[in-house]
Amino acid sequence: MRALLVSLALAIAAPGLAQEAPPPPDPTGRPLSAIDWLSESVRAPDPLAIGQGRGRVTTGIDEAPVATDATAPQVTVMPLGAASPDPIGLLPSSVTGLPRTLWAGSDETVVATLIAAELIETLPAMRDLMRMLLLAEADPPRTAGPDGTLFLARIDKLLDLGALDPAWEMLDASDPDSPPLFRRYLDVALLTGRETRACRLMDERPELAPTLSARIFCLAHIGDWPAAALTLNTARVLGDVSPAEEALLARFLDPELFQGLPPLTVPERPTPLGFRLREGIGESLSTVGLPRAFAHADLRPITGWKARLEAAERLARVGAIDDTVLLDLYTLRQPAASGSVWDRAEAIQAFDDALQTGRAEDVAAALGPAWDAMKAARTETAFARLFAAELAALPLEGRAEGLAYRIGLLSDSYEEIALDHTPANAEEAMLAQIALGQPPEPAPQSQPALAIHTALAGAPPPERLAGMVAEDRLGEAILRAIALFDSGVAGDPGALTEALAFFRAVGLEDTARRAALQLIILERAP
Repeated sequence: MRALLVSLALAIAAPGLAQEAPPPPDPTGRPLSAIDWLSESVRAPDPLAIGQGRGRVTTGIDEAPVATDATAPQVTVMPLGAASPDPIGLLPSSVTGLPRTLWAGSDETVVATLIAAELIETLPAMRDLMRMLLLAEADPPRTAGPDGTLFLARIDKLLDLGALDPAWEMLDASDPDSPPLFRRYLDVALLTGRETRACRLMDERPELAPTLSARIFCLAHIGDWPAAALTLNTARVLGDVSPAEEALLARFLDPELFQGLPPLTVPERPTPLGFRLREGIGESLSTVGLPRAFAHADLRPITGWKARLEAAERLARVGAIDDTVLLDLYTLRQPAASGSVWDRAEAIQAFDDALQTGRAEDVAAALGPAWDAMKAARTETAFARLFAAELAALPLEGRAEGLAYRIGLLSDSYEEIALDHTPANAEEAMLAQIALGQPPEPAPQSQPALAIHTALAGAPPPERLAGMVAEDRLGEAILRAIALFDSGVAGDPGALTEALAFFRAVGLEDTARRAALQLIILERAP
């Protein structure tokens, strides 16, 4: 009965649906943002140059920063009940150590722009700090409106990172009652298998549907196939769906009607909805080249092992999944081939087997290849968190001992590792001093190490950033300091010193030490 009703509704729409036209090019001609698939483009300017001059913010309000007379200032008001989602977070101040006034004195638009501009492919310490800011519970800027501009910017950055689970939790806590919130809610649901919950909410509140295509999909998903088909046919007649959307939805609603026809044209920018619809008609898309968030779809057991491994590496590289997910996939079964990800899986399996024996000589033999594999995947810190404690407990010698020491310094227990280890050379002694928050002595010769030495020796934080902290703009100052650090890693030693000095001055000592250790040990630019 369902097939008959759907076919009748779609019969008039069948001609001309064999191919899906590619989307039009971006009319602005600008490079596409990593989250253009999700929402309106978020531009990514230089976070150090926002405003008039490096480090200075232009708020867009033509007023002096301090009062010059007794005139009452203009007050921003909002209606009662228009609650902003901006304060929502997953980490309370007791966990982050950051005050709830993190953003209070900042301009919401400036902060949102800074968040969008932050790098993803940066050192893990900077990425972890940015993620903490994104997840922190904090009061919104004092001038913020009820539309949740800052909240949406935080969500979009989490999606850019591929951190879908925390994004879902925050969106769920926001009671997504507006199209911008619900659109993100639905997109995350589609990529993580939670679409039933999202579609039921849309069925209860149809006005939340971000597009007619989403409405049609959800009608079908909750079992109302005839209504979905009739909605599609009405939308076609009214011109409310593009030919590409019409072709894809028609096949999804009644694939038998299109048997024998060629596959649809692969779009340049598939949306999460398009991705799931294609999966439903047996024309699944590869996630390679798609935004990182799509890689979650490849983690499912229905996906081939190689694709699951590659997706896990891609997400683990930016801390978007738990480290154990990567390890479990590496050790799932014996590699059936060689090269790239297969070689990495084999190396990790050999290392894991060596650890199970408890014999130091076996571990020493397997450690080097396993570490080289993790360097190739750029998942060194995940490896360190997983195995540093076990390595520290073994009586390793020679090269293996030195490598285990450096791996340990990339773990969360870096300070204990430094205290328990007797340095074998000047480089190990320098790393130990950095791990303990002490300036390396004698002063190093290389530029990055010397910049770190200067910061740990007591260099003052930049005045412009310190001034922001005094104005309840700590979160904004931290975002700018992250950008400073990335500039330092790229070759500006002065910026590196300023960033590290600022982190120490505002109580982010752990971040400063971890970032310095990663910079020296990993030896790579963001």
